[in-house]
Amino acid sequence: MQAIILAAGMGRRLKELTRDNTKCMVKVNGVTLIDRMLHQLEKLHLSRIVIVVGYEGQKLIDFIATLGIQTPIVYVQNPIYDRTNNIYSLYLARDYLKREDTILLESDLIFDDELLTELIEDPRDSLALVDKYESWMDGTCLRLSDDDSILSFISKRDFRFDQVSEYFKTVNIYKFSQKFSATRYIPFLEAYSTSLGMNEYYEQVLRVIMILEDPGIRAKRLNHGERRWYEIDDEQDLDIAESIFAKTSEEKIKKIQRRYGGYWRYPGLLDFCYLVNPFFPPQRLIDEIQSNLQTLITNYPSGMEVNSLLASKNFGVHRENILVGNGAAELIKSLMSFIEGKIGIIRPTFEEYPNRYEKSETIEFCPSNQNFSYTAKDLIEFFDAHEISSLILINPDNPSGNFIDREDLLKLIDWTKSKNIRLILDESFVDFADENATLIDQKILDSNPNLIVMKSISKSYGIPGLRLGILASGDLDLISRMKRDVAIWNINSIGEFFMQIVEKYKSIYLESLKLLRAERDRFSQELNQIPSLRVIPSGANFVMVESQKISSSDIVRKLLIENKILLKDLSNKIDGNFLRISIRSCEDNNRLIEVLRSLLKEV
Repeated sequence: MQAIILAAGMGRRLKELTRDNTKCMVKVNGVTLIDRMLHQLEKLHLSRIVIVVGYEGQKLIDFIATLGIQTPIVYVQNPIYDRTNNIYSLYLARDYLKREDTILLESDLIFDDELLTELIEDPRDSLALVDKYESWMDGTCLRLSDDDSILSFISKRDFRFDQVSEYFKTVNIYKFSQKFSATRYIPFLEAYSTSLGMNEYYEQVLRVIMILEDPGIRAKRLNHGERRWYEIDDEQDLDIAESIFAKTSEEKIKKIQRRYGGYWRYPGLLDFCYLVNPFFPPQRLIDEIQSNLQTLITNYPSGMEVNSLLASKNFGVHRENILVGNGAAELIKSLMSFIEGKIGIIRPTFEEYPNRYEKSETIEFCPSNQNFSYTAKDLIEFFDAHEISSLILINPDNPSGNFIDREDLLKLIDWTKSKNIRLILDESFVDFADENATLIDQKILDSNPNLIVMKSISKSYGIPGLRLGILASGDLDLISRMKRDVAIWNINSIGEFFMQIVEKYKSIYLESLKLLRAERDRFSQELNQIPSLRVIPSGANFVMVESQKISSSDIVRKLLIENKILLKDLSNKIDGNFLRISIRSCEDNNRLIEVLRSLLKEV
């Protein structure tokens, strides 16, 4: 068996990275694609490796000569690489296809070693390696029958997003038997190239072969998410590939976490890190947005004042008292720029507020008990002895889940008002508490202009991708200044439309909160039954747990690398081995419980 690698392309989408190098010389975590691929092929004890070169071909040849590859390497030159596509590169290497069985690869791929081994060991002689279609994939898609016959190739013209669950994507790795190449592929390759030209893709030949009663090739499906592979066409692809194929588990975790989301690009990853409502929005609401999507993305959204009117309607306050943000994060950034003097914070906490302020200007209260719990009385007693101009309270707190009820909050407001202290209350998780403790109330805001209430709609309503947050206050001057500070079109049309229609789904939203509370209680009880785990009571859509046998960093590493489960390690916030675990669906939560039981039992 031999291998043929197509490596003539220019890789323009990689910009500066391919200005002086061919695409396969781009490095992923310090190793070039061609270096990695050739050493993978070296393990297969092939008769030869044929490489079709073009752009910066001599530079590639010289580089490969330094790699110490023992398998014989043959080069085929494509002198018109800038005017042709890969069908011509394969056409130039067709004589080699006739000689023996062949593994055909494109040079811009990175993949696990096992992928090639399993392809070769499969008894079927000609195969196209495929994976379930994902939104990040680009290129040739197809439909399969139950016996892996290729039913059809999906052209860009015929591609239907409402049918993607039926689609598979070619990995651009093939196994061609000598017979298949000689009797099927090469005759059609020559005919296709002659009649339709050289600026095509070699997959087009396979599309034509499928017309035959016996095309002679089937698909080999990857177990979705089990075998890693990635195609690198641009810098974004390179960034993803570097996290997927990081050299160490620690490096992989760091690279994934620094993305702060976008985890749909990692097939099969279960995210217990980010905090949303798993029981909202309902499918009907999503369908309503989808039915209006064309209108929404082709029209400007309304400006700040209209969105304030929408928020005032949904939250029952005057439009002058409320401001809508591109997520709470935008509002926090704006708000903290208007704060002056010493501020009080509670540790551990959500870091977005203190990160926006000088550390030397903060006074920290740290609960001394093992559950990190505190009351309004605790805060009053502590900060009464310190000079502060503002107090920041997350309620329920993040990551502890500590919750102060409404009656106690009103006492805290009275105290801050008497001390001329501004109270910044972030109630992004308050809807998940066992009682309605929101202070977004017109009478309360009017009576307490020192009160600022922040809320992340993204978290409560399960729509983090829409980036919605609100800020309400009786301080009309502050609201007015913040409205001038943020962009007039800070909310996109889809977010605006969500606020326009969400009131119709209020009863479903309230039911989702009941489901969340019930699942949180069940989930907490199950976690508590795992030896060496201690669960801290929470009023939010997450729980904080302490591991008493194994470090939190080891748990995060093992779960991500071995089980594709992402947890939040709190070791950078709290001394000890603490984790924050979001509440997901019952099915997802049960999977995590099973994995944790197994992991901690081994320890």
